[in-house]
Amino acid sequence: MKYLVTGGAGFIGSHVCDALVARGDSVVVLDNLSTGVSHNLDGLVGNPSFDFISGSILDAALVDSLVEQVDQVLHFAAAVGVFLIVDKPLESLLTNLRGTENILEAASKYGKPMLLASTSEIYGKNGDGPLNEESDRVLGSPLKSRWSYSEAKAIDESMAIFYHHEKGLPVRLVRFFNTVGPRQVGHYGMVVPRFVEAALHGKPLAVYGTGNQSRCFCHVYDAVAAVLALIDSEKAVGQVFNVGNNVEISVNELAKKVVHQLGSKSAIEMIPYEDAYGAGFEDMQRRVPDISKIKSVIGWAPKLGLDSIITDIAGFLNSQH
Repeated sequence: MKYLVTGGAGFIGSHVCDALVARGDSVVVLDNLSTGVSHNLDGLVGNPSFDFISGSILDAALVDSLVEQVDQVLHFAAAVGVFLIVDKPLESLLTNLRGTENILEAASKYGKPMLLASTSEIYGKNGDGPLNEESDRVLGSPLKSRWSYSEAKAIDESMAIFYHHEKGLPVRLVRFFNTVGPRQVGHYGMVVPRFVEAALHGKPLAVYGTGNQSRCFCHVYDAVAAVLALIDSEKAVGQVFNVGNNVEISVNELAKKVVHQLGSKSAIEMIPYEDAYGAGFEDMQRRVPDISKIKSVIGWAPKLGLDSIITDIAGFLNSQH
């Protein structure tokens, strides 16, 4: 099969590209390298099954010509990361809305199946748990840039589902919960690589807020296995799936674990949210996925825990120096 992977130079996208080529598929990546990095794809450069196109999902003509040439579209391109969304809300909104619209329009025109990468941010500050695919969304004011990513991805999901219902487009939707691992960078607000990097350099680990907020972390290798199984499954068409690990840990405990596991001398310091993100920032206290649906439909479950995640991120960061 030939796949178009938008955002293929990004963190999850690049790992998906590696896995597709490794199993014998060919891949065309469309990426403008705004948040992705070209060296994430170094292992594929020169491979006859791989092609890189530098460009934007906002370029409708380019998107149209690329979608026409492939068998299936995996749409990972998006403005991501809390810092980026808070810093450039308008640009992020336009990328996440118009870009997805362009992809869906082209996929529909040529009848190409599409996987949409969505996010647990969809649920907003719904602190119930575990969250299943039908759980309510609880959001703050639309005037707060913090929630604009959630808004945009929710509209992306709605558009994809209605293209499926009204135009028969085969779509699959994946909501990723805190996917982490090698190639992820800390400066978009991703907490695990940020902690690991600080611990490796003996710098303080900055915990935002009280640190009592809890998260679940899924190794990118597990997430990629889920993506490959979903794009191969006819039963997944027209459905949305949570992809994540359901083992919960507080951010405070995570910081201690990283310091201990890496044998670091780093201190842990508490930073008020307003100092990190600006006044009025809102966060969710808990985010735990219910992954029973994906287990029942395709038999997927995560295999790698936090120890593997910390070790693999540390190994990756050490290899960069």
